[in-house]
Amino acid sequence: MTQHQFSIPPHTWTRPIGLGWDKPYTVRMASNLDDGPWHGMPLGGFGAGCIGRASRGDFNLWHIDSGEHTFKSIPACQFSIFEQQASTSQAFALCTQPPADGTLTTWQWYPQHCENGVYHALYPRSWFIYENVFQAHLACEQFSPILPENYQETSYPVAVFVWRAHNPTNAPLTLSIMLTWQNTVGWFQNAIKNPEIRMRDDGSPVYEYEPCLGNSAGNFNRLIVEDNYCACLLERTGSDLQDGIGQWAIATTQQPNIELFYHTRWNPNSDGAEIWHNFANNGFLPNTENTTPAGKQEQLAAAIAVRFTLQPGETREIPFAIAWDFPVTEFALGVKYFRRYTDFFGRNGDNALAIAQTALQNYQSWQQQIQAWQQPILDRDDLPSVFKMALFNELYDLTSGGTLWSAADDRDPVGQFAVLECFDYRWYESLDVRLYGSFALLMLWSKLEKSVIRAFARAIGQRDDHTRVIGYYYTQGLESPTALRKVAGATPHDLGAPNEHPWEATNYTSYQDCNLWKDLSCDFVLQVYRDFVLTGATDWELLWDCWSAVVQTLTYLKTFDLDGDGIPENSGAPDQTFDDWRLQGVSAYCGGLWLAALEAAIAIGKTLLSYPDDHPASKILASAPDYPPIPETIDIFQSWLVRSRPIYQEKLWNGQYYRLDSKSGSDVVMADQLCGQFYARLLGLPDIVPPECATQALKTVYNACFVKFHNGQFGAANGLKLDGSPENPNATHPLEVWTGINFGLAAFLMQMGMKSEAWRITQAVVQQVYDNGLQFRTPEAITAKGTFRACHYLRPMAIWAIYRVLTF
Repeated sequence: MTQHQFSIPPHTWTRPIGLGWDKPYTVRMASNLDDGPWHGMPLGGFGAGCIGRASRGDFNLWHIDSGEHTFKSIPACQFSIFEQQASTSQAFALCTQPPADGTLTTWQWYPQHCENGVYHALYPRSWFIYENVFQAHLACEQFSPILPENYQETSYPVAVFVWRAHNPTNAPLTLSIMLTWQNTVGWFQNAIKNPEIRMRDDGSPVYEYEPCLGNSAGNFNRLIVEDNYCACLLERTGSDLQDGIGQWAIATTQQPNIELFYHTRWNPNSDGAEIWHNFANNGFLPNTENTTPAGKQEQLAAAIAVRFTLQPGETREIPFAIAWDFPVTEFALGVKYFRRYTDFFGRNGDNALAIAQTALQNYQSWQQQIQAWQQPILDRDDLPSVFKMALFNELYDLTSGGTLWSAADDRDPVGQFAVLECFDYRWYESLDVRLYGSFALLMLWSKLEKSVIRAFARAIGQRDDHTRVIGYYYTQGLESPTALRKVAGATPHDLGAPNEHPWEATNYTSYQDCNLWKDLSCDFVLQVYRDFVLTGATDWELLWDCWSAVVQTLTYLKTFDLDGDGIPENSGAPDQTFDDWRLQGVSAYCGGLWLAALEAAIAIGKTLLSYPDDHPASKILASAPDYPPIPETIDIFQSWLVRSRPIYQEKLWNGQYYRLDSKSGSDVVMADQLCGQFYARLLGLPDIVPPECATQALKTVYNACFVKFHNGQFGAANGLKLDGSPENPNATHPLEVWTGINFGLAAFLMQMGMKSEAWRITQAVVQQVYDNGLQFRTPEAITAKGTFRACHYLRPMAIWAIYRVLTF
C-alpha cells in the first residue's frame, strides 16, 4: 500500500508507528522542560487550546489551559479498530504503548513493529497509515482548519479525524471504529490559585502550576442523536463558567449502511472489559445511556463506534470530530478573557456539539483549502524536500505554544494574539525573539501580527515602578541589584505572562534588566516598518498608531550613547537577545540594528508626511497635539544616522568580518553580526554597510561558525574564532546552535545570493531537529553534545524568512 492511495502529500515528516529513538536529544539543564521525544503534530485552533497525538498513537499533549503545559498520556482517549472476515476477527486499540498505570488490561494494543504502519505529518494535517496488521487498508487523517488569512475557522477548538478504509480482498470485511474519551472537564485549571513566583536555577522566573488532573466529581456524559450526527457530550454539573469549565464532544456522522453504537458512562480506571468485551467480539457497544454524575472518587468516559461492511474493492470514508468548548481564559485570579472562537459560537460553554457539527459539515472544504494553500509550495522543484516539510511543520507552535487569541472588541477587531517565547521562559511574544520568529505570522496571518505590534506600541509609554532582582546575577553567584520592572520609553521585552495580565503587565522576565537592552527599541521599529512594507505598504493606520512609540523608544535608546558618537553602547552586561553574552561598547549586532532602525524610522516619517490629508486616519494627527512633529523628528534621526554610520564601519570592520564589539577585545566571529543589514535590505532601505563587506563577512561566518564547527553537522554556532575554536570553552550562548538564528542567517545568505550555503545550513538544522526526537517541540538551542535548551520555542518559525526572501 502506498501513501498516495490515501492522498498523502509528499514532503511529510514520517516515523514508523511506535518506533522509539535510540539517542534522542536530552535537555541541557535539569530544570528545563523535557517530556521526551513522543511528540506529534498538535490539533486545535489558535488560542483555543490544543491536544496532541504522538506517533505511537496516544493522546498525550493537553494545552487546554492557555499558557500552561500538561504532557500525559490518557489511555482512555483512544481510537480502536475491530475487523472481521468470515469467522475470524481481531481488535486493537491504536496505540503501541499499553497503559503504565495498570488500567485497561483487557484491551489489546496495536503491535509495535517498524513494518506495521507509518505516521506522517505536514502541519496542519497528519496521518496514520496502518499496514500488515488488518486485512483492510486503513488510514486516519487528522487536522484542524488552520487556514492563512482566516480569522474565524483558524480559531476553532476542534480536531477532525477522517478514516478511510479499503477492502483489497476478495471477500467482505466488517470493520468497526471506536472513539473513546475520558471526561476531563475541570482538569485543566491551576489548583494553586495564588501561584508563588520563584527563581529557577537558570535565573528565570517561574511560578507553580498544578493541573487538577483526576478532579472529575460532578462530571457526566450524555448522548445526542440527530438525523445526521451521533455524539457524546462530556460535561460537568453546577459549575460557574471559569477557566477549565465547559464541554468536550466526540461525534460522527450517520450514513447509510452504517451502524452506530454508544456507551455514555464507563470506568476508564478499570480493566476496560465493559467496553472491550463487546467491541472485540463483535465490534459493537451495548448502547448504554447513563447521565449519572461522577462521585468524588470516580472517573468516567464515553464511547461511540461505527460498524460497516466493505465489499471486495470498496472504499469508505468515516469522519469523527473531537471538539471542546472552554470559553474562558483566566490569568491572575479574576483576570479573564473570552477566547476568539466565542465570537462565532457564543460564550456560555455549551457549544462543543455545535463546533463538532460545524467540523463534520465542512471538513472536506477545509481539506481542500489547506491543500490549495500548500500545494504550490510543495510543487516547487527549487525547494529541498526537508525545507518544505519543516516550513509547514514549524507552524505547530502557533497552535501549541501556549497561544492566546482573545475575543474581538472595538479596539482590536480581530482580538489580541500572543505566543509564548517557550514554556521554560513563560512570557509572551519576546520582541527580540520574534524579530526572526514572527515572519510566519506576518506572512500568513498579518492581522494577528499587527495586533501584537500594536500591543507593544501601547506599552512603550507605560511605566511600572515595581522592583525585582535580576536572575543573571543569581546564576553567577553574585548579589543582584534591583531594577524597575518597566521604564517609560523603554520597549518592553515581552507582553507579560499567563499568571498575571498579558498585554497589560509587560516585561515579565527578570533574567536581565531589559530596560537596559540595546536591541529591543530597534527590534520594535524594524518590525513596525516590516509589517507595513511586507503587507503591501498600504496600512498607513499601522504607522500612525506606532509613530509616537517609535519616536519615544528611539529617543530613550539614544540616552545610552554615552560618548556621543551616535551609537548607543553595550554596557558589558548581557544586554541584548544573547543574554549570557557580554558585549562592550559599539557592537556589531546592536549597532547594526540601530542603524537599520534609524533608516526605518526615517522611512516611516516620510511615509506619514505623504499621507493624503483627506484620509480618515489623518484625523489622528489633528486630534493629537502632542504627536511628535514629523519633519523635525526626521531631521533628528537623520543627524544621528549620518554621525553613526561611519563610526560603525570604522570601529568594527577588520577586513574579514565585523568585530563583536569595540571594547572587549574579543576576536570571535558572531554568526548574527549583520542582522541589521539583513533587515535594511529586506525592507528596501539603504545598506548599512558596503555590500562587499557584507558578502565577505557572511563568507567568514559561514566558514568559521558552520563549516569549521563539527564539519557543519549541527548548524552554525553563535560565535567562534576564525579557526572554528571557541573563545571560551565554557561559554553558553556562543557555542550553542540557535535554530531560529540559523534560519535567519540562511535567509540572509539567500538574500545575498549564497543559495547553496543557505540550504546547507537549513538542512543541517532541520535534520538535527527532526531526526533526533525534537519534532513539534523545536528548541531555541542545540549543542554538539546532543543536548537542547528551551523547547517549544518561538524563534524557529524564522524558517519562513527564508521562504520570504526566496519568493519575493
